[in-house]
Amino acid sequence: MPLQIGAPAPDFELVDHLGRTVRLAELLAGKPVVLVFFPLAFSRTCQGELNALRDELAMFDDAGVQLVGISVDSKFALRAWAEEQGYEFPLLADFWPHGEVARTYDAFGEDRGYAARATFVIDEAGVVRAAFETGPGEPRSIEQYRTALELLRAG
Repeated sequence: MPLQIGAPAPDFELVDHLGRTVRLAELLAGKPVVLVFFPLAFSRTCQGELNALRDELAMFDDAGVQLVGISVDSKFALRAWAEEQGYEFPLLADFWPHGEVARTYDAFGEDRGYAARATFVIDEAGVVRAAFETGPGEPRSIEQYRTALELLRAG
């Protein structure tokens, strides 16, 4: 089960697909953040999910929220995938130590070796305002994101 609503979001520092260092605390200094943990780049379900997010990016922009993807892939794999698919939001490499950030969010599958499909909506104060997760091979829906953004606005 992922980190619970109302819990403080653990801060972290990871490298994005362009090699830039990204720290959650710095992202939260400007706006709320939606963290989207996903298993693996180039996999069918993950690509379908992130393509849906790419296609609905205006929903996050209109809500004043920074969308961020996180997986255990290397920054090199994430960059190739982002360029191929046209992702215009950061993809962070939870590569080494392997899955460490996913573990801090209780979103790492030890038996699989990669993150679960878990999403966390974090307000500017660093508090988790919404969280949801789907099972292996089960994509998250855009409607789940809409509902989570409504919870953030109501928060």
